[in-house]
Amino acid sequence: MILQDSNASKLRHSRLFKSALQHQSSIEQLTDLWTPLSNQGWKPFAESTSASSSLPESTGYIQVFLDGGLNQQRMGICDAVAIAKILNATLMIPYLEVNPVWQDTSSFTDIFDVDHFVNILKDDISIIRELPDEYAWSTREYYASAIRSTRIKNAPLHASANWYLENVAPVLESYGIAAISPFSHRLAFDNMPIEIQRLRCKVNFEALVFVPHVRSLGEALVSRLRYPIVESIDAVGTKYIRQVIDTKDGLGAGKFVSLHLRFDKVYGGEARIAALRQLFPYMEDKKSLASSAERAKIKGKASLSAAVDYYVSMHSDIFISASPGNMHNAMLGHRTYLNMKTIRPNMVLLGQLFMNKSMSWSDFQEAVVEGQRNRLGEIKERKPKQSIYTYPVPDCVCQQR
Repeated sequence: MILQDSNASKLRHSRLFKSALQHQSSIEQLTDLWTPLSNQGWKPFAESTSASSSLPESTGYIQVFLDGGLNQQRMGICDAVAIAKILNATLMIPYLEVNPVWQDTSSFTDIFDVDHFVNILKDDISIIRELPDEYAWSTREYYASAIRSTRIKNAPLHASANWYLENVAPVLESYGIAAISPFSHRLAFDNMPIEIQRLRCKVNFEALVFVPHVRSLGEALVSRLRYPIVESIDAVGTKYIRQVIDTKDGLGAGKFVSLHLRFDKVYGGEARIAALRQLFPYMEDKKSLASSAERAKIKGKASLSAAVDYYVSMHSDIFISASPGNMHNAMLGHRTYLNMKTIRPNMVLLGQLFMNKSMSWSDFQEAVVEGQRNRLGEIKERKPKQSIYTYPVPDCVCQQR
């Protein structure tokens, strides 16, 4: 937004930029920025999603094959659990397709703590890591080689629960197994039983926990952002901005912001954020915070790298997304669920403001602050057709008494 194009370093708004560099935030502004959200009257729904402690007899096995990146696959996993519940079926740990862009071969067990996943959901559905020998033939390669009667490939986008009961249940009854592919966005958000909605949220916000080495690296990054000891130790991703203040009573000390933006080569690369680095000299990323040895397990693994970003972003005091997409949606939903400050930039307003080449910094700042009111993580209830994973209220929460 500041740079003219991907290959140029000339500023579009040099006067405004110079004013921003010279500007010092007031104590009141810093206090407002770092103050957590107040209680909004909602809390996560903590009760069990199952009416009974014993599971009904399984109707068969459900397999799903999930494409997309980490956060799209995450939503698919939640929907797979919900469908297994609807059908009283046993869920095979979902198969994650190789991303055609990043060529990441990470499996479910490479990314998520499968023991935790199974344990959290043990009272809701039955989950298995491997199919019984009699169904060992049901593999991705098997379904890719020919038309198979056990494959469900016509599930419509945002299908209803009844669609699965009418179209998948008979396959389970006949063959004991059903493989659904493609599966992305194949379960509706509206007209679902409340227990299914809450189960989807339980999966997303409680059952899906990253593997230990991802959590360990994420925790190390969080610690170095909050309590920096040394300078840099040693793309696409999430930037972390730590606030280091020696005056003003230490306001902001030990706090940091996660900023999600695109800056790989196709978007202009490092040149695109050169001006941003001048405004925020303490801007860090995984490469500046962790050594090559520490990053070895996630090297070349886009999903694992995204998982680390997810972990750090969920532990930041503030999250800002400058790149709407699945990461933006995932953070907005998860942080709303936990009542965490999340800034959603008013892109329409910013576009209008940047068209004004004569605006002073004080006027620009005042307009942005006013335009961002109620866009700092305040709860917005889900509207029809909106994703429960982006807008978990009211389905996933209950009012505090």
